[in-house]
Parts: sequence; C-alpha cells; structure tokens
Amino acid sequence: MEIYLDNSATTKVCPEAVNEMVETLTHSWGNPSSLHKKGVEASRVLENARARIARVFSCSPDEVYFTSSGTTANNTAIFGAVYANRRRGNRIVTTSLEHPSVNEAMKRLEEQGFEVIRLRPDKFGRFSLNDLYSVINKNTILVSIMMVNNELGTINPVQNIKTAVMRAGAPALIHVDAVQAFGKIHVKPSKIGADLISVSSHKIHGPKGAGALYIKKGVRIKPYVVGGGQENGVFSGTEAMPNIAGFGAAAAELGDIDASFEKVRGVRDRFIEKVTRIPGVYINSPSDSLPYIINMSVTGLPSQTVVNSLSERGIYISAGSACKRGHDSEVLKAIGLPSDRTHSAIRISMSRFTTDEEMNETVDAIAAAVSRIRR
Repeated sequence: MEIYLDNSATTKVCPEAVNEMVETLTHSWGNPSSLHKKGVEASRVLENARARIARVFSCSPDEVYFTSSGTTANNTAIFGAVYANRRRGNRIVTTSLEHPSVNEAMKRLEEQGFEVIRLRPDKFGRFSLNDLYSVINKNTILVSIMMVNNELGTINPVQNIKTAVMRAGAPALIHVDAVQAFGKIHVKPSKIGADLISVSSHKIHGPKGAGALYIKKGVRIKPYVVGGGQENGVFSGTEAMPNIAGFGAAAAELGDIDASFEKVRGVRDRFIEKVTRIPGVYINSPSDSLPYIINMSVTGLPSQTVVNSLSERGIYISAGSACKRGHDSEVLKAIGLPSDRTHSAIRISMSRFTTDEEMNETVDAIAAAVSRIRR
C-alpha cells in the first residue's frame, strides 16, 4: 500500500477533475477568445470554472482571475499592486517566513529602490500584531502576508491587517497568499479584508498549471504579464483550459470544509499522541496550526534519511518545502529551533482523504527507521 503524505507539495488529481479535463481536451477544446461556436463552448467552460472558484471564495465571479500557478498569482498581485501605486509611497510590509514566490519578488523590489519591512516571527511562526501596527505608515503601498505557513502550518491573523492599514491612513493594498489555506479553511475576502488573494489548483486535488487571483472589485493593479489581454488584461495568454476546467471541478468537490477540518484534526491529534512516544521525536508545528500540516523532528536522524527510509516502504513525506529542496529550512531557523531540530525536520502533510490506518503505518515506519538507524 502506498501512503502519500506530501499534500502541501502537491495533491493527487481527483477523478472529477480528470474527467473535466478529458472533456475539455476532447470536446470543448476551442480558444475561449474566439467568437465561433467552438470558442463559445470553451468560454462557457471557462466561466463555469470561474463561478466554481468564486463560490469557494464567496465572492463575485468577476473578481476571480485565472493564472498559470500560485507563484504567478503571487507575482501578479505583488508587482501589479506596487507598480500601480508607486507614486503613493515606497514601503512594503511582509514577513520573513513567506513562500519563495513572495520573498524573491520582495528582493527584486528592494533592488528597484522600494523599502521592504519584514516582520520577524515568534517561536510559533506568527508575526506580532504590535509590530504590524508599528511598521505600517502613510508611505505603505502594499502589505503581503501568507494565511497559512507552508512548512509549519501556522495560521496567521491576516484579518487584522485591514485595521492596521486603516489606523495608519495608508494607501496600502492587502495581499494574502492563501495557497495552503484554500479549500482547507474558509478563505472569504469579505472577512479577511484582503484586496488580493492568491490560490492554486494543485493543492486542492486539481491539476498543476492553474492558479487564481482574487481581485476586489474596484481595485486596480498594473498587469505584470502583458499580451493579448486575456483575463481582463490582468494575466495575458490563452487560458490553459483543461487545467482551469480541472481546477473548477476540484473546487466543486471540496464539500464541507468545516467537516473535513474536524476529521483531519482528529487524525492529526491521534497521530501526534502516538508518534511522540518515540524517543527523540518533537513536534515543531504549533498546537493550533492547520491540522493538515505536521512539522516534526526526529533528532539524531538527518531529514533526508527519514524521507528515504519511509519512501522505501511506500510512504511519501518531505524534508520541508518542495521549493527549497536540499537546504535546511529558513523557516525553522527563523523561529529559533536548534540545529539538531532543523537538520532532522520532516513535514507530513495530509489531505481530507488521509486515514488513521495510513498514519498508524507511518508511526510504525518512523519507529522502525529510528530503531534501525540509531542501532
């Protein structure tokens, strides 16, 4: 039996998404910008997928713009917001624990002369609200903070950003990277207070090659990818219709998000209770983190050794973010974990389909690896 526990890197495409993609590839394969019958068919598929994503957001379909990935959604939001508002200020506020698609964008903006303030995390990976209030001023044009940390599962209080911006009288747009949150907890723009929200298809059992950016009605950003003006000029390029159709189908299959959350939390808690009986095992994720993500250390065993040992048994986990392969986690170092914990850290990330049986097998595999390698 194969056990897949690297769902924060990517998820298995659900059958409904596969069927939708095949239908789009074989029947509704036209260009949605074309005005003939095949184009109209494709346009209907496109707008159906947009409506499905909008229902998960609880927003209007015309506030959803498709991109090619979560990374391009983040880049489009960040560069688009900054370039549209650069005459109103020069300061950008983010955190030191952002995904590389945000962090690298910030480095480029610094090279261009923008002032980037990175909030430091506490030992749980959260930013301080006091720090947030202190750094946002009237010169701030963008605040970009992730909703759920992709390595720890820490849930950030992004709903407080709007208050901080309003108190400072700042012209800042608010961007939230919700790639790890979408479909697992409610991501409702009206409650978060965000102007821009990035999400991705392949984190919710949709295909790779599709993402989406929520843009609040009335908010203007400068297009970062230009060309034919698709997606109302926000993200040009002929839409990847099979991927988008699969994304929409996966969103429609999310079901009761709250029920899935509670089910996964139970599976996580039972796993943690068992795995922490193994000597030298420590949980790095905070207790109130997103239950889908468990970051832990098996001290004395290098991360990749544990990953390889479990992989030999058909259990697939990761040593951290798939985007920082082969390097000690900057996130874990930033929250102050000692080197024996960072060198031995692994990430187990579940889906709503993960079972207690699979997690029990994983505990046994970790215990066996510890016994064999330490001996």
